[in-house]
Amino acid sequence: MSLLSADAAQALALSLRVAGVGIAAGLPFAVALAWLLSRRRFPLKVLVETLVYLPLVLPPVVTGYGLLRLFGHAGPLGRVLDALGMSVAFRWTGAAIAAAVMGLPLLVVSLRTAFDQVDRRYEQAAATLGAPPWRIFAGVTLPLAMRGLIAGCVLAFARAFGEFGATSTFVSSIPGQSRTLPVAIYEFLNVPGGEADAARLVWVAVAVAFAATLGAALLQRGGRQP
Repeated sequence: MSLLSADAAQALALSLRVAGVGIAAGLPFAVALAWLLSRRRFPLKVLVETLVYLPLVLPPVVTGYGLLRLFGHAGPLGRVLDALGMSVAFRWTGAAIAAAVMGLPLLVVSLRTAFDQVDRRYEQAAATLGAPPWRIFAGVTLPLAMRGLIAGCVLAFARAFGEFGATSTFVSSIPGQSRTLPVAIYEFLNVPGGEADAARLVWVAVAVAFAATLGAALLQRGGRQP
């Protein structure tokens, strides 16, 4: 007998998919933002930092409402996507966008810290040998910051995996499309006889969060300079 019902297993699989796709899609933006904030001084830098970290302190429902206004069928980006046949509202792709937005700050924080800790002398040595900036970044900076990158991805994945407020506000709860694990837990708790499934999914969420936090802590600890 399966430990999870069909509905619970479907919600778990969807959460894994949404979190994985969301973090993968947000990774290039996170790398660019973290490097920019770590290595460059520019006007309104504080404003950019504030906007990047805002999802960490805003109620997730507010973030979800903002995404709905932006990507919903009546929103500016939503209308464009609808015209292209790529609507994301009330679909798993919309849940992935919410996951990416909610996980992005943790990824940027970890990566920025890792870039700050990279010894610039290695980059300067590569530059004196004639390496172009893109090659220095890909061959020197990024490998030296790899522990921070992996730790950030792990934490961001866990945050995206457990996202509830922004997802439920933006894409509602549609089985197989946007009914992720946290949404399923909430619904099971409001259905007679659903407590057992809710409890099992809670333990899954706790296990993922614990493993992600422990793994990120070990990675960051191992990457510290003696």
